[in-house]
Formats: sequence, structure tokens, C-alpha cells
Amino acid sequence: MTPPSSENPLLDPAASEIRRWGDAAVELMAEYLGTIRDRPVYPLTTSCEIRGRLDRGLPEEPVEFDHLLGTFRDVLIELSRHNGHPRMFGYLQAPGTAIAGIADLLASTLNANLTAWRSAPAAVEIERLTIDWIKEIVGFDPNAAGLFVSGGSMANMAALATARGAKAPAEISSKGAQSCTRALRVYASEETHHSIAKAAALLGIGRDNVRLIGVDAQYKVNLDQLVAAIEKDQAAGHLPICVVANAGTVATGAFDPLPQISEIAQRYNLWLHVDGAYGGFAALAPSARSLFASVNEADSVALDPHKWLYLPVDCGCILYRDPEAARATFAHEAEYTRVIGQAADEAFAFWDYGPELSRRFRALKVWMLLKGIGLPTLREAVEKDLACARHLQTLVQNSQDFEMLAPVELSIFCFRHLPGKLKHSLAAANSSEREKIQEQLDAHNERLLLALQRDGGSYLSNARLRGRFSLRGCVMNYRTTPRDMEMLLDDLRRVNRSCL
Repeated sequence: MTPPSSENPLLDPAASEIRRWGDAAVELMAEYLGTIRDRPVYPLTTSCEIRGRLDRGLPEEPVEFDHLLGTFRDVLIELSRHNGHPRMFGYLQAPGTAIAGIADLLASTLNANLTAWRSAPAAVEIERLTIDWIKEIVGFDPNAAGLFVSGGSMANMAALATARGAKAPAEISSKGAQSCTRALRVYASEETHHSIAKAAALLGIGRDNVRLIGVDAQYKVNLDQLVAAIEKDQAAGHLPICVVANAGTVATGAFDPLPQISEIAQRYNLWLHVDGAYGGFAALAPSARSLFASVNEADSVALDPHKWLYLPVDCGCILYRDPEAARATFAHEAEYTRVIGQAADEAFAFWDYGPELSRRFRALKVWMLLKGIGLPTLREAVEKDLACARHLQTLVQNSQDFEMLAPVELSIFCFRHLPGKLKHSLAAANSSEREKIQEQLDAHNERLLLALQRDGGSYLSNARLRGRFSLRGCVMNYRTTPRDMEMLLDDLRRVNRSCL
């Protein structure tokens, strides 16, 4: 039987037209990925230029797909920062993979809404399966619950909400923060990601109630200061509820000592949250595996598959060791969500474990990547990233014109350029002169960073470590090689000469 023709071919195009669009889009995708190494990392452009190259009128007439694809090629590709470039070292940015890009296309085509099992039976099972795989990768409790969220910030917020529900007085959920007569306290190192303080502000805990603890010479949390802060708050009548351990800080990649922090959390009855948004999937690398001792003792873990599983955004993940603690926080009864006539497995609802109701099918790209690439290839790629960062550290230590500002633990590296004149002045300066020279070095490296970004050969970001401006980079790209680390220093030297 011939199916009826669509009443509107613009909304429901013929299969032949969809194939033509798909062929053209995949051809452009292949061309882009095949030439990404040869492109400038960052475009020399302005907001005004980009707006001028876009047709800004509200569309009243349809435009041919070929024209739309041309705009993507000529404007979006040409005037974008290329996060998949092998020398894109700025921020915690993964390149994405071709198989995951195709998975996103297929997920959008299916348009599953993963609210509950009845909404998307097969898609929910894919998410539950991939969450089980992630628990196994990082060494977490196999009976834990978890789900995909937009990213690390949302995962940290979900974890802090669950910690509040588990450790604060029960009436806080119904009557609000004003019902709690004691200030809730959360503890984290001063190197912790800002999303923790932001979550505390939004959850009514209060930004000022996040106690930021000092760090040691390796930028790991100072355990003595942590214990002292908890005991001081207890003595003052406050209510400590949570300690956050970093599995790779955002500035230096420092990995807090999980076994010791776990013991402290148990001693003082605190929820232990591990923020592994950056470093969690370093567990794939044999050289980093020992860092994850005691991760299975955490109450919650935040992860970002869209970082070190090389997936395109967005795809974060939150794991809860006690599923009932999460359910007690997020479950909410409403007639329009009541599950009727389903057995236990089929009555499952993700909305009981996180803040979202509507959820896109993020799990498909995780499943396709893990199945299509395999763990041995991913282990090798992550290990190579760690080796590239260590190679950069060795290059810097063996140079005359750069110095490291923090040790490399995972794949983040922090360093600065030392021009000969300022280097000699710093070595000869007395204590009163050193600060002025340090400020000159800060200003020099800030100018050098901007020049490098505008040059387009390599891309770094910045950090401030113990008051000093640092050039900061992160290797999180299967395309990056040791030679790219050498090219980065070559680019810095070249742009420095052009600035003189």
C-alpha cells in the first residue's frame, strides 16, 4: 500500500530528500574533521563581522538546505574556535568523536524523552546500561544509582541537594532554609570549581557557608585545616553536612587524597562528594588508577563523559551510592506523572533521581562510543594525554625561558614565560624588589597569552596560582601528540618575538 503523501514536504520531506541532505552534511563533516589540524585554532574576527555575515531578518520564506549548509561551512566553521584542534589546550575541552556526532543525529531523530521507562523503554535501558559501565570504569558501587545530566555543574548541584536532604533537618525540604536554626556547612578546597559555591547559593545553603580550605604545595586540600574547620564549626553550633573532594581540580589538575578525606567524612558524619568532572575518567589510564582508591566510599560522584570520554557536549553524570537518598531528595508526587500498571523495573523514573523531567537521549552517544571504540583504545588515548602533559613539563624544566608553576598530576599544566631580562632581574632582586618584578612577569604573560590566542597556532587559557598569573593548558584530545607540545612552546616563542 502506498503511504499517503505528506501535506507539507517542508516539515516532512521525502526520504530521497533526507538522504540528499544527509549525504551533503556527512561530506562536510568528513571534510571538516579531516582538515581540523590545518586550521587556526581561533578565528581573528569580531562580533560585528559575524553578525554582518548572517541574514538577521525573521524568516518568512523557506531557504534551501544547501544554502543553510553553506552558511554553516562559510560562517560557523570559519568563524569558530575549533575545540577538536590538537593544540586547543584552553579549558577542559574535549574534541568530540565522529561516532558520537552521528549518535547525536540519531538520538535527535528518535527524539526520545527519557523521563521514565514508559516514555522511552529502549532508550532508558541504554542509559541504565551505560551508567552501569561508568560505575565499573571508575570503581564505584555496582548497586549505586545514576543518570546523565547536562554537565558537571548540574551534577554537583544534584549531589549537594542530596547531601542537604540526607544530612540537614528533614523539614528544610518542606519549610525552606529558614526552618533550620543552624547554619549548614560545606567544605571544599580553595581550588574547587565555582559550581559548588553556586549550587550552595541556589539551594539555600548559602555561598558563605562553603568553607574553602587551603591547599598544600601540590594544590591538594590541607587535611589538618579541613579537620580544624569542621571542629571549629561544630563548636560554634553550626551543622557540617558535606565535604567535597576533587578528583582533578580545574586549575592545576590536583587530585585530593580520597582515602584520608573519606576517613574524615566518616568520622564527622559528613556526606562525601567527589567532583570528578575533569579527572574522573582518568581512571581508564593505568598510571592514574591508584588515585581512585576509596572512590567507592564516596556518597556521590560527579563525572563528565563530555570531557575524557571525548564526547561532544552535553553529557554529564551523577552517581549516588545510596539510591534511596537521591530518591528522597528528588521524588515528587503528581497525578500526571503517576506510573500505573507497571512492574517494578518498568515503573522506573529518572525524575526521582535528578532535577529534570524532560531529558534528551544523551546515553546513545556514550553507548555508541564505548561499543564502537572499545576500552583498550580509550585507555591508550587517556594515557597518551597524560604523557603529553608530562612531556610539556619536561620541556619546560629543560628550557631557559619557561618555568612550571604547579606540578603536573593528570593532564593540566601551568607554567609561565621568563624573558631573559626579567629572569635575571628576579634572580638578583632583594625581597622588596621581587614583588614588582613578579607583577611585571604577570603582565608580560597576560600579554603573551592574548597574542597566542589571536595568532591561532595554539590556544591556552589562564589561572592565578598563589597570586601569580599562569599560562594554563589541558591535554584532552586523542589527536594531540608530543610534537604538539613542542609546537606550543615554539608558538609562544614566536609570538613573543613579534610582541617585542
